[in-house]
Formats: sequence, C-alpha cells, structure tokens
Amino acid sequence: MKKINKDNQQVKADLVKAMLSHVPFDGWTWKAMEQGAVDINFEKNITEKQRIKIYKLHFNNGGIDFIKLFAQKAHWKNEIDGIFKDQDFEALIITDINQKILWVNNGFTEMTGYTKKYALNKTPNFLQGQNTLPETKKRIRGKLDELKPFAEIITNYKKDKTPYKCEVKIIPLYTDKVTHFLAIEKKVV
Repeated sequence: MKKINKDNQQVKADLVKAMLSHVPFDGWTWKAMEQGAVDINFEKNITEKQRIKIYKLHFNNGGIDFIKLFAQKAHWKNEIDGIFKDQDFEALIITDINQKILWVNNGFTEMTGYTKKYALNKTPNFLQGQNTLPETKKRIRGKLDELKPFAEIITNYKKDKTPYKCEVKIIPLYTDKVTHFLAIEKKVV
C-alpha cells in the first residue's frame, strides 16, 4: 500500500505544472494517460529528460501527482492534498459522471489483474461477480446519486476470478457541479 509522502510534494507539483503548462486540457486526454502514465511522445517540445521526469511522476505516490495535475487542468475545486491525507490505498480510479473509467493507476492492475487498457471506458461493474451482494451495489448506486463522499466495502473479482473484499472510498470531483468521481481502493484483509 502507498502512503502519501509530503516531502517535496509541492516541488513535484510545481515541476509538473511548469513542464505541462503549455498543454491545453483538451489536448491532454485521459486516454493518453491510460497506457502506463502518458504517451511519452505526446509533445515534441518537451525534452527527453522532461519526458522521463513526467513518466516517473506518474509512479510516485501511486499517481497522486497526476491527479493533482488533472485537477488543475479540469479546474476541480476539491482539495486534493486533503483527500489523500493519511490515506492508505492500492488503486486509484477516475471515472466520468456516468462512472465510465477514464484513468487508473498501476496499483489497479496489481490489485485486479486487469490492464489499464481493458478497464478504460468500462464501468467498475466488470469487477463484480457472483458473491457481490445486490444490497451493496444498491447502496453504492444510491450514494453515487447523492454526489457526496462515501466509503463502502464490496466483494470484487480479479481477472483470474479470485474474489477479494475491497474498501472503496468515492470522492465526487467538481467544478461548479460534479464532473468526475475518484475511487480510492484497498483490499480488506
């Protein structure tokens, strides 16, 4: 599990912001992020050294630095540092308002066995199976409709069909209205 390290967080965020300040949000697609961080050749004006730094930032803190960048580009009003304060997690998932997966961190693949590419544009329902309780799914749907943060424990399934209990914390991400959801997940032992 990852725990956020506050050391150099602002330095990293400033570095990413400086390197990508010329990339418009419309051109910075979630799909480009899906293949393991970023399409390293996404911008010809960035040096190889900068590309390597950007790539490494995706892996630092389990992808939090990139969520901060996304928040900045999408103008989310959420306090991202506050969301991750003292959080243990394995997987991070960003969905649109209709729960279509737009981005996952590497921990998602490690936890579920599914690739980022496979998860893209699906809803998290593909992780559910035979022992996923209908009551739990109903509670989650209801809480999503309320557009407020919540936590729930659900039985999900890995790609190899192995069930696991997962604590899911859902945070609505908003500008003037909710536009996306962030799921912070870890296995429950």
